[in-house]
Parts: sequence; structure tokens; C-alpha cells
Amino acid sequence: MNSKKIIQLSTTQKIMLSFLCAILVGSFLLALPISSATGEAVPYIDALFTATTSICVTGLVTVPTYSTWSVWGQIVILFLIQLGGLGVITVMYGVMMGLHRRLGLGNRWMLQDVFNLNNISGIVKFLRKVLIGTLVVEGCGALLYMTVFVPEYGLRGIWISIFNAVSAFCNAGMDIMAEDSLCGYVFQPMVNLVTMLLIILGGLGYIVWWDVLRVLKNIRSQKLKCFRLLTLHSKIALTVTGILIVVGAAAFYIFEYNNPLTMQDYTVPQRIWASLFQAVTTRTAGFATIPQEDLTNTSAIISVLLMLIGGSPVGTAGGMKTVTIAVLLVSMFATIGNKEDAELFGRNIPKQAVNKSVAVVGMFFIIASLSSIFLSAVTDADVIDIVYETVSATATVGLSRNLTSMLNLWGKLIIIVTMYLGRIGPISLVVAFSTQKKNKNIVKNPTEEISVG
Repeated sequence: MNSKKIIQLSTTQKIMLSFLCAILVGSFLLALPISSATGEAVPYIDALFTATTSICVTGLVTVPTYSTWSVWGQIVILFLIQLGGLGVITVMYGVMMGLHRRLGLGNRWMLQDVFNLNNISGIVKFLRKVLIGTLVVEGCGALLYMTVFVPEYGLRGIWISIFNAVSAFCNAGMDIMAEDSLCGYVFQPMVNLVTMLLIILGGLGYIVWWDVLRVLKNIRSQKLKCFRLLTLHSKIALTVTGILIVVGAAAFYIFEYNNPLTMQDYTVPQRIWASLFQAVTTRTAGFATIPQEDLTNTSAIISVLLMLIGGSPVGTAGGMKTVTIAVLLVSMFATIGNKEDAELFGRNIPKQAVNKSVAVVGMFFIIASLSSIFLSAVTDADVIDIVYETVSATATVGLSRNLTSMLNLWGKLIIIVTMYLGRIGPISLVVAFSTQKKNKNIVKNPTEEISVG
């Protein structure tokens, strides 16, 4: 009789371990002297922080990316960003497909969980489209960037363009040009436009991509019904994304209008560019064209809210997700209106989606709150700066009010853990350590009414 017990890991546990292993391997590579621009090994805590922020596509950095790391170190960082944006398991199965290895049923079930899809039908085709679509979009972004960066930086502009395109699409927010992100390009239309488009495309999610393309194929025969032909998921993602960008940009325009540290001396077109970029980048991208520490408190609070919401499901963005917030709000108003079902665009929202939304939002606030409490215990920074930092880490955004570089050892460790938990997904923390099979109670406990609210 074999006494050895085979440990079976759930999909969520495998995802958590895959990200953890990638972080450890990445930190080891970045800690090597060859990864440093000076030839001297970077302190391991900074290498670990950089590997975590790269694989978690966050963008918070304790050391300047452009001056600290050698070309080899930047290649490692870029690989980690791409790996984190697509997902370790996604890339692994993509390599298997490239080697013409057949994906078994177990692999397909895992991919279904990774992409949060409802079934495994066409999952291999979906994976292929994701990989090809990512390369095409990033490639186009790099070519457009080259029209600006090659004339400015010469041949090095090619590498800068590739790095920025991948970083923007994966919503990582890391660059290799300057310490102040894209602040030097606040009035550059091409850099602003390309970066925003890459951020939005990465944040919308692959499901929305294919759904929109499907509808556009029939645009001639269904001119007035294009939006109606979209799935409910796409309608919610596109609508909420549009609202957040427009409302966010308007809010930043108003509250930064007379701010002497940011937009007071800007022209109207320049204010519009800066406001639009801030509204887009806070949705988990991390690039900045205006210093975040110079924002008014009102704009900082709005930024925190946008960071928490983040992008859409099955994409490269982080945050609680647009669909999650929409479902929660609709459910809330349905309860207030004493309605039995929550509805959106003429469709009922499944109870399971509502329950999952509550769990995601709840876990997000728990992680962000605990991180804020712990960070405030080890640093003397202002509360708004601490909350900005921890929410940015939880939602894997990468924007900071100049606090990251001043963190001590304990502060760095707190943010590292926060970025990791924020990337693997709050709902994963609940599912990861539970058994795959649901235990249904044969005998149910009696129900008793309680007072809520």
C-alpha cells in the first residue's frame, strides 16, 4: 500500500504559485550584477520589489527603472511585464501550442478558470486569438511610438518604443526614459494618444475585443443595432469605461483648473489632454503626465476611486473591475427599489454574479484597509499619500505621490505583499484554500431574520 499522499492543487492555487515562482525567479535575475547599470548588484529587496511590480503589472518602483537597470535588466523587466499581463499559465500554454503539443481536457479546464469563461468551448482558439491580438496591438503601438522616440533618442528609441508599448498595453506603467514618467510629454499628442489607446484596449478585456469585431463585421446590414448586438458583458464594460473616462476627465479639468502646481498655466487643449490622460491612467495604468503629489486633495480622492474601479474583466488591467461595480450598483438600487431582480440593458443579472461582486469588493477593501494601517505604522507620511500608495498597489495601478522611493524595508515588504494579493485577485484568496468540490449540507440550519442597515 502506497502511504504517499498526492497533493492536488486547485486552479487558483496553481495561479498563485505560478506568480510567486515568477517573482522569485525574476528577483534572482534582477539581483545579479549583470542586471545593474553600474555593474554592482542592486539590493535584493529592490530587486524583489521590481520583480513583483513587473509581474503584477503595477508600476510602483523603489529605484528609477531607466537609470538603475542595464539593458539585460530591462529585458528581464519587460519579459516579466508581458508574463504578468497575459498570465503565467496563459504564456505557458501558448508555448505548448507553439511546440504543437495538444492541450488535454485538464489544461482546457484550467484555461477556462484563468480567463474566467463560462465554458471550455473554443478555448484553444480563444487563447490563440489572445496571443496574436496582443502581439499585433503592441506591435502597432511600438511603431507609432517610434515616430516620436526614434527622432529624439536615435536607435535607442526603438527599444524605448517597444518597452513603452508592452508596458502600456499590460497596464504596467513602467518606462525607461525618465524618473518622472511621461511628464515631459504632457503636451505631445502622439505619445498621449497612443498610450491612452493601449491602456484602454488592454483594460477593456479580450472578450470585448472579439465581441466588438463580431458586431463590426455586420455593421453594414445592422447600422442602427450595433450596440444591441453586443453581449451584456460588452455593453457594461464599454458603457462604464466611457462614463468613467468622460466624467473623470471633466472632474480633473475642473479641480485642477486653478492649481498652480499642475494645470493653471495650461491652455484649454493642454488641460483637456492632461485631464483625459489622468482619467485613463488611473484605471490601473500607472503612467503620469502630471506629478501626482501636486494634485489637489479632491483630485487625489477621485483618482483613488478610479484606481479602485480599474479596468474590465479578462484583460490586463487590475482593480475591482467595471462590470463588478456596475453589477453591485444595479443590485443596490434594485434592493432600494424593492425589486426582486437586478436588471441591466433589459437583462436580469444572475445572483451568482451579484454574490461574486460583493466578495470582490469586500476583499479589495479589506486588503487596501489592512495595507494602509500597516503602512501608516511604519512610515510618517501623510494619510492621503499612504492611502494613495496602498490603493495603487492593491489595484495594481502604479501611481504614487512620491512615497514609494522613500519606503523603508518594512514599507517595501508591505507594498510587495499588497501588489501580489491585488494581482492574483481578491476572490482567489477565498477560493484558493478551499476544496474543488463543494460540500453540500444534507441538513440545513434554520433561517432567522436579522436587522441590516
